[in-house]
Amino acid sequence: MCSEQSDMGTNARPHGRAARVRIIGGAWRRRWLPVASVPGLRPSADAQRETLFNWLQPRLPGARVLDLFAGTGALGLEAASRGAASVLLVERNPVAARHLEVNCRALDATQVAVRRDDALRLLAAGCHEIGRGRFDIVFADPPFGRGMTVPVLEQLLDGGWLAPDARVYVEQENALDAPLGWDILRERVCGQARGLLLASPLPADHTAR
Repeated sequence: MCSEQSDMGTNARPHGRAARVRIIGGAWRRRWLPVASVPGLRPSADAQRETLFNWLQPRLPGARVLDLFAGTGALGLEAASRGAASVLLVERNPVAARHLEVNCRALDATQVAVRRDDALRLLAAGCHEIGRGRFDIVFADPPFGRGMTVPVLEQLLDGGWLAPDARVYVEQENALDAPLGWDILRERVCGQARGLLLASPLPADHTAR
């Protein structure tokens, strides 16, 4: 999740113990991973991630996953644990990015790659920038208060990042309207955050080009 804001919830942190994130399903179920000491970076609540991955589970085996604003890596690593074929974690903060690399090595997560980059810069460059195919599932939890949700969604479409029938999960401020033109398949509100599971508004033959 995003390193510039809280994740979509927090797990309790025992007194004197560093923050950790738990993989809640799949091959690495119940594995605890440390979280980088970066301001505003906290693990997401298990129950909220469980809901999201219940929505996505039928699509996860063999999926190509992009986790923008990866932060703790909780979403991308959960997807890998549950059968995604490949996961790209994009994180701008160098401390958080290095921590993601350490956690991937601890898991022997050979299907997961970490890229230190600005998510909007990468999206604007187009999917050819990374030299791999389009993505079946995208997670995007940009910093709140910066109006980034719409640019992220637009660039996912314009840059050819989405495979036919792709799913995009975004988090935005609860007060904001839903993105225009996208089909909202699922929705969850938690405090000030609104999580939306979206389907691309473009036909499959467009995204496949």
